[in-house]
Amino acid sequence: MIDRFILPSLSLALSEAPAVCLLGPRQSGKTTIALGLAGSRESLYLDLESEQDRSRLAEPELYLERHLDKLVVLDEIHRSPGLFPVLRGLIDRARRSGKSDGLYLLLGSASTDLLKQSGESLAGRIRYLDLSPFFVLEPTGKPVDALWLRGGFPESLLAESDSRSMRWRSDFIRTYLERDIPQFGLRLSAETLRRFWTMLAHRQGAPLNTSELARSLGADGRTVGRYLDLLVDLFLVRRLAPWHSNAGKRLKKSPRIYWRDSGLLHNLLSIPDMESLLAHPVLGASWEGFVIENLLNAAPNGTAGYYYRTTGGAEIDLLLALPGGKTWAVEIKRSLTPRPERGFYQACVDLNPDRRWVVYPGKDRYPLAPDIEAVSLNHLAIELRNGVS
Repeated sequence: MIDRFILPSLSLALSEAPAVCLLGPRQSGKTTIALGLAGSRESLYLDLESEQDRSRLAEPELYLERHLDKLVVLDEIHRSPGLFPVLRGLIDRARRSGKSDGLYLLLGSASTDLLKQSGESLAGRIRYLDLSPFFVLEPTGKPVDALWLRGGFPESLLAESDSRSMRWRSDFIRTYLERDIPQFGLRLSAETLRRFWTMLAHRQGAPLNTSELARSLGADGRTVGRYLDLLVDLFLVRRLAPWHSNAGKRLKKSPRIYWRDSGLLHNLLSIPDMESLLAHPVLGASWEGFVIENLLNAAPNGTAGYYYRTTGGAEIDLLLALPGGKTWAVEIKRSLTPRPERGFYQACVDLNPDRRWVVYPGKDRYPLAPDIEAVSLNHLAIELRNGVS
């Protein structure tokens, strides 16, 4: 088992809260982490996709009441949102008997219904943590280029070959299109959904234009908007919001859209290996999305990510609003001789960020100007992970 960076936070949460909810996309490693933690204490694991396990919960209060002395792991909890009122009562009962932490570990692959239900019934009793697929600081033994090409899903990244990784991702996408997505009420055909996913892949890093997507898909804008919302809630797509605090400038206001996992992006665009990626028009946008996702995963809790662009051309690829009010500006370049664009300098004049970085694919760290450093993705991720200075 590869140690995940979330483990200390998860262990701490279980020691402080009655219920902890670990959210993340399917196959990102939630179950492996949960079983590893459960193995060190008295525990019970229930998979709510299993008919057998669901049958045990025909009378959930009676069944779970017998296990208040254990850590109960409920996998794919979003499939049984009706359990939340039951858990609320059991947590309150356990508190009255003197047990107030480490009762339930909930695992979910979607945040939509889950967050709605928990907001109604488990407020003050639950802590949320997000788990991404592997990111650049986790000890996978794979180089950065492999992580970029294959993405961070464990089965994809750790596959014996690029071709086997590609096949796994194809199966993963097909399962989502044919089985998982329809369960959330969207009745588009799998073929139409795949077209939509592929259109988003071709627009990696571009501003969202719902009307254009709707015309290309042959659907109305509201349907496209609902579907995009679902992909965001399934942790598959990121909407990077525009920075909006500079009232004196005319700013771009549409969010930028990125596939969060670069491996899924490359699969949708039929990019099987590094040679094909280096020759593909999506190269720069793919690298940009990969860097953004890794830096946001490495950043301290409470960090928000934005982009900044004015109609006059001032631009910052990633603006990190860090806890405590500091801002870091990040320019992302796919070149071994990176040079910030004029728009980056102008944007820094507009916003006066506390730190200014250029992330590039090399290994050395060196100044480009008195207040701008060129760094590798690993270097900047470590800066963020070890504490903001």
